[in-house]
Order: sequence, then structure tokens, then C-alpha cells
Amino acid sequence: MTNIDTISALHDFDLEYYSDYPLLCGTDEAGRGPLAGDVFAAAVIFTPDTVIDGINDSKKLSAKKRDALFDEIKEKALYWSIKTSTVAEIEELNILNCAMLAMKRAVEDLNVVPDIVLADGNKTPEVNFRVESVIKGDAKSQSIAAASILAKVARDRYMEEMSQKYPQYAFEKHKGYGTKLHYEMLDKYGACEIHRQSFLKKYYASK
Repeated sequence: MTNIDTISALHDFDLEYYSDYPLLCGTDEAGRGPLAGDVFAAAVIFTPDTVIDGINDSKKLSAKKRDALFDEIKEKALYWSIKTSTVAEIEELNILNCAMLAMKRAVEDLNVVPDIVLADGNKTPEVNFRVESVIKGDAKSQSIAAASILAKVARDRYMEEMSQKYPQYAFEKHKGYGTKLHYEMLDKYGACEIHRQSFLKKYYASK
């Protein structure tokens, strides 16, 4: 597909819902895989005629493009919200439950009751609204793709802030993911307050 075809397909996917559900909300999370930091989620509602050029699954976009779209999405969305679930909650509830919790918080933080929530993946947050899971939804739905971009950019910026607090880990470079550099810093300095200890058990056990 060309970029124009992709944009049209993402919008067309949502158009199939708008006639029955004018307040369609897309939601997605970012940060399930990293060894450190909170998990983020966003919820986005557009008007049916809103089409944003360049929008796509956040993983398929450059950081520069995501940053530009982050501002445009917030400007053009009818409603949007970004929420988190903390490292402490991840350790207590597990990452999947916390990804759903962050989604739930984002959706419930909107200043409106959605007619339907489309959630990326094969699980859905426990919300008191009609909700459907959409596998690979961030590559199918404009609303979900927008939520994925908001969540991804917000989390990346948060990890950059954490790099100021914990400069020895170079969080600004790897955003908490299990890169070679990150593991080298863990070997050198040990874990800090924002590391997910449950994610490090296998690594420490293998050493």
C-alpha cells in the first residue's frame, strides 16, 4: 500500500463503526516489554470526518514523525487522554493486567462516554462501555493508531525524564528496553527504583 492507501484504509475501518457508534474511541498501550518504567496507554476520539495524514502504527513511524503527529492528534481529536500504570502496580498485578488498567484509566478519563471502545490486541480493558478487541488494531484503525502514537511518545518522553534522574542507565537511548547497552548498565550499576524486578529474574538467574 502507498501511504495514501494506508491512511484511507485506517479511516475506512473506523467509518464502518461511525454510523452506529458516532463516539468511537480507540485505545492502545505502550511499554509492555521494557525492563524499566511505567506502562502508558492513550484513548482517542475523532469526529467521523477527521483524517490525519501520515498516521499509522507507531512502531512503523520515525520518532520525528511520531512527535509531529503527537501534537496534531491532540489538536484535532475531539477528546484524548493519556494515563499510566506504575512499576509498583506492574510488580503486584503483572504487566498484562497493568496494560489493561492503563487503558481503562485513559478511556475513563475522557470527558465523554464513548459509544464503543476499540482496543488494540486480543484483550480488552474492563470498562462500562461497549468494547471490542482488534488484533493489530494499530495498523487497521485510525483511532487506535492515534492512541498508539500518543502512548508511545508520552512514554518515550517520560523515559527521557527518567534519564535525567538516573543518568547512568542511558534510558534516553533505549527507553528501558532490554538492549545490550541496558544490560551492560545493569551489570555495572544494578537495578534502580524504576526497574521491573520481575522482568529481571530470568536475567539474574542466568548469570
